[in-house]
Formats: sequence, structure tokens, C-alpha cells
Amino acid sequence: MEFEVSLALAFLIIGILILVAEVASPGAFLVIPGTVLIILGGIGLVYPEWLTSWWSPIAAVIITVPLTYATIKMYQKLAPPAPPETMVATSLIGKIGIVEVEIWPNSIKGKVKIENDHWSATSDKVIPVGSMVVVKTSEGVHVKVEEVS
Repeated sequence: MEFEVSLALAFLIIGILILVAEVASPGAFLVIPGTVLIILGGIGLVYPEWLTSWWSPIAAVIITVPLTYATIKMYQKLAPPAPPETMVATSLIGKIGIVEVEIWPNSIKGKVKIENDHWSATSDKVIPVGSMVVVKTSEGVHVKVEEVS
């Protein structure tokens, strides 16, 4: 009986240490084994002989499966999937921007600020600095724009 109580206490201490490690390095899924060890240790303190029986591994699996599912759902709620934070050229079509460097036909030396990004730009006609433009097409890292009237 003394061995079982010592084992239960060891499970509790190791489980707590694992949860502390999870707090220090979140996202490592250490919460699952830490929680399973704490639950098994708690049960072992109440029913010491149970901890060394053949029921103990079965209980560990029964605890681990729903706990894993709940942990995954919790992490998904904490950090939901987000769209990419970088903008690609094809997503610029139809967006409004402002000319920062004068735009000339058949030249990509012109610069346009669209949202918070700067893009090389060309146009069919000269567009002065400060003009509002709309993106008509994009190719690589430059866009073709038209002045908004």
C-alpha cells in the first residue's frame, strides 16, 4: 500500500510539473499528459490499490481520448485560423490606392500605396502623385492602375 501511495504522489507531482512546463511553453500539448497524471494520481490517493491494477491503463486511455479532443478544440478557439497576412498581387484587383511616385505608361517606376503595402505601378497615361487609383490588373510585383475620376 505504501508503494501505491508513493506512486500516486509521484503522478501528481510529475503532472503538476508538466502543466508548469506547458504554461512556460504553450502549444506543446503537455496539458494532456499532465492532466492525465494528475487525475490518475488523485484516484490513486483515494483508492491506492486501484493504481496498480489492470484498470489503471484502461482509465488512462478513457481519460486521454476526450481530454485530447477538448484540448485541440481549446487551442483552436484560442488561436483560430486566420487568412494570410501578406497580400498577393492577384488579390489587389479592384482595390483603391494612392499614387506616391508619379506613374508613367510602359514604366514600372511609379509607386502606389494600397492598404499598407507599396507596389510598383504602370498605367496607360501619366497619373500625378496624390491621385486615387484603382487596380485593373496585376503581374508579379507590379500593378496596372487607372485613375479614379
